[in-house]
Amino acid sequence: QVQLVESGGGLVQAGGSLRLSCAASGRTFSSYGMGWFRQAPGKEREFVAGITWSGGRTYYADSVKGRFTISRDNAKSTMYLQMNSLKPEDTAVYFCARNRAGAWSMAMTTTEYDSWGQGTQVTVSS
Repeated sequence: QVQLVESGGGLVQAGGSLRLSCAASGRTFSSYGMGWFRQAPGKEREFVAGITWSGGRTYYADSVKGRFTISRDNAKSTMYLQMNSLKPEDTAVYFCARNRAGAWSMAMTTTEYDSWGQGTQVTVSS
């Protein structure tokens, strides 16, 4: 299995930007699709963005389309989430995870992912 560690969270004003990173250990990172999820207090964990093994396909939740960009660098075993035009409703703990369905799957549910990181807090003030 792969171990994942998120970083880059913090406090930002509405309209600002943050870049999250997800560093992976293990040799299987480039063989799988990856995804970002988030969980706000009292709410269920929700899909944010996903990317296939090579980065050739990306897909997003409607709530973040046009504002967030997911990318990956397989040589560095790292995935990124560039978040622009942040809103207070983006406040949540952000998690990265491995798409266990494989390299080309475009999964969007938590049950299709494993190897969850510990999360990084993103807080957007109004």
